[in-house]
Amino acid sequence: MCNPSISSHLSFSATAQNESETNKTEPSATNNNNKKPESSTSQKSNGTQTTSLSLRNGKGRIRSVDFLKKVKEMVGAEVPDEEFIIPRSAFDALANEYDVLIDETSSFKDKYTRALADTENVRRRGQKQVEEAKLFAIQGFCKDLLEVADILDLAVGSMKKEDIETNPQIKSLHEGVEMTRTVLEKVFAKHGLVKMSPEGEKFDPNLHEAVFQVPKDQSKYEAGHVAKVMTIGYALQGRPIRAPKVGVVAS
Repeated sequence: MCNPSISSHLSFSATAQNESETNKTEPSATNNNNKKPESSTSQKSNGTQTTSLSLRNGKGRIRSVDFLKKVKEMVGAEVPDEEFIIPRSAFDALANEYDVLIDETSSFKDKYTRALADTENVRRRGQKQVEEAKLFAIQGFCKDLLEVADILDLAVGSMKKEDIETNPQIKSLHEGVEMTRTVLEKVFAKHGLVKMSPEGEKFDPNLHEAVFQVPKDQSKYEAGHVAKVMTIGYALQGRPIRAPKVGVVAS
């Protein structure tokens, strides 16, 4: 920040004549740390000279308080800070550097906004992938258990109703298998694994696997709909992990 005692008393008007005279007393820099603002002198048409100053020191910008200090040393002013009149060339250098900083700030702000948006997108994608990994980590295990569920379904379906009613042993076996199947289905539901039995629904090649066709006159469903489900399908957290095998009504 600029020294308050200097900045509050700066006058932004100075004649080219004063600049020409003060240029004669400009001292030379001794090292990079005390390097004076870069300057160049040009001849005007009326015979006077004007000095162009810069806030650059070869490695970057110098601070404003150092710049004003160097300007005062350059013009050889021996007046108190509150009476020092800044040359027009120094004012122009400050104004030009201000414009450059405004452009750079706008550019950096735009880059920062884009980088922030990209970072947020990456974070969201990463979070989604982590959540999906948690949800579908058991997918392979679920697929293996589907074979057990299929066997239980076949076992229940193979028992005739009259045998269950008349034979106590078959009835007991049926109850045991049915109970096991019920418990397994509850476990499936607990982990988001649900059955897909699309009989009567419109055939969807993305969800169903057609294994045969059914003549239209032999089905109560419209053409292009699932007439019979041969193998139950399953979906884990809404994502199909095994498509149901179905028969489709022919057109």
